[in-house]
Amino acid sequence: MKFAEIAAALPKTAVTSIDGLPFPRIASGKVREIFDLGDALLLVATDRLSAFDVILPDGIPGKGAILTQMSNWWFAQTSGLIQNHLLPDQAGLLANKYKLSRDLQLRSMVVRKLKPLTIECVARGYLIGSGWSSYQKTGEVCGIKLPAGLRQADRLAQPIFTPTTKAPKGQHDEPINDAQGAATIGAALYDQVKAISLKLYQFGHDRAKQAGMILADTKFEFGTDAAGNLFLIDEVLTPDSSRYWPADSYAPNQSPPSYDKQFVRDHLLAIKWNQSPPAPRLPADVIARTQEKYLAALKNLLG
Repeated sequence: MKFAEIAAALPKTAVTSIDGLPFPRIASGKVREIFDLGDALLLVATDRLSAFDVILPDGIPGKGAILTQMSNWWFAQTSGLIQNHLLPDQAGLLANKYKLSRDLQLRSMVVRKLKPLTIECVARGYLIGSGWSSYQKTGEVCGIKLPAGLRQADRLAQPIFTPTTKAPKGQHDEPINDAQGAATIGAALYDQVKAISLKLYQFGHDRAKQAGMILADTKFEFGTDAAGNLFLIDEVLTPDSSRYWPADSYAPNQSPPSYDKQFVRDHLLAIKWNQSPPAPRLPADVIARTQEKYLAALKNLLG
């Protein structure tokens, strides 16, 4: 789908709840609502925004559609590396049968029913965020010893795999090392997701570079079917699950400007919010500029 078509269809106000669908709602996450279709699932991305694992009272208009369409694009790009959970034929049939609105179609995925892994798979190519914080304290990230003297936002000699726990909504994910990850999901499966995560990160980094962006780090989620086959699930390489920087303004020894919700995090840090519910309201200019960040990343990729 073309960028202009997606941008023109975005709502003026944030869609923070999904109601009125004739399907059982089985889960509600920070961003997505999950409905049971019997032999498949319907995932609908709202415009809700979370920061520091707390859902904010204000959403970003059209964010759910942007995330979904960017995920769809990346799922297509990476299909040669790993199979994913999308069932596009069923999505079209569902839209026609139930006369789903254009907005709902743009923010929805029909996907396979799979068993999600109980870890989140984070790959990093640059030293930033929680990785930078950990390095400053210990010289390590998730048990991986890094060279001394690295600066904030430095590119690493090679990407590293730094998984986390998958915490319940409202709680914080915690970093784990290779041994803990292998103990959680089994050594063979852990080795498999580590290898594919690093391969996906490198693919995403190289493709983002062609679009004038740096993919600093990203989070992948995986699931398995009854036969144990591995699938890429949830969202992939979006501004919610990834940290993108404009390549032309990148410089180490600082926190580079980004296309993700770091703009919101910076605002919340500046007002000294304690990162516990209830979260404060966002000013209109922060909402507008955050939407611009998401749209800019999508436009860079789709053209």
